[in-house]
Amino acid sequence: MSDAAQPTAAEVRAAAEAVKAALDRHLAAVERRSGDDDTAVYEAFNALATAAEAYDELLYDRYDEVTPFEIPGADGALPPYSGPDEPHALSLLIRRDYAVAEPQRLLAQARRVAGADGPADPTGPGARAGVSPLAALGVLFGEYEPDEIASRHKEFGLEEGDSTLWVTAAEELPEAGEWLDAPFEHVDPERIVCRFDVSAVFDEDAEDDEDEHEEDAEHEEDGAEHDDGAEVVDARRSGV
Repeated sequence: MSDAAQPTAAEVRAAAEAVKAALDRHLAAVERRSGDDDTAVYEAFNALATAAEAYDELLYDRYDEVTPFEIPGADGALPPYSGPDEPHALSLLIRRDYAVAEPQRLLAQARRVAGADGPADPTGPGARAGVSPLAALGVLFGEYEPDEIASRHKEFGLEEGDSTLWVTAAEELPEAGEWLDAPFEHVDPERIVCRFDVSAVFDEDAEDDEDEHEEDAEHEEDGAEHDDGAEVVDARRSGV
């Protein structure tokens, strides 16, 4: 960066003063908190994060120095909630990823399900499900609820990936068939009551933290052992 593009010392000082003011506002909002979902606390938190990030950038640009603070990134963050305080309707938005780890198991299970209601038909759905992964998936997901698929995924030759559940609030239930053409469009992030994420990355983070703790402490673990592959849920939205 050229000298001309660098912020002035006065701009850095002003950014530092903005962080101090944002700290005071955040503390005051926390002290006056009316409940776990106090909007004023969310707004003060976001303002503090914005001010701290701006100061950190100016400090680096001017003096090639950084702060010791970790500024939360935008990824996965939720804006302040602006939905109804007493929602009369809820929408659950769910995404679950699977890898087809054992295609032959998938085909065999679909063939069994499709042929369970009658004799084998060489041209029927059972035959197609036994050779076509797309037909097999249609048969299995048509037979079982998504939660049962999730609990029995290994039986169907599937391997779990990441998943997320969003709970959104509404004033009233939509009309029947209103959103079926585009069920996942127009999701208002400010109406997300909470979201729950499951990912192997959380396991890896927990394992890394545990390894660092063992190296620094140099003594036997005094907590519970960490299960390899255990699902870790990350709940987003302050107060959840």
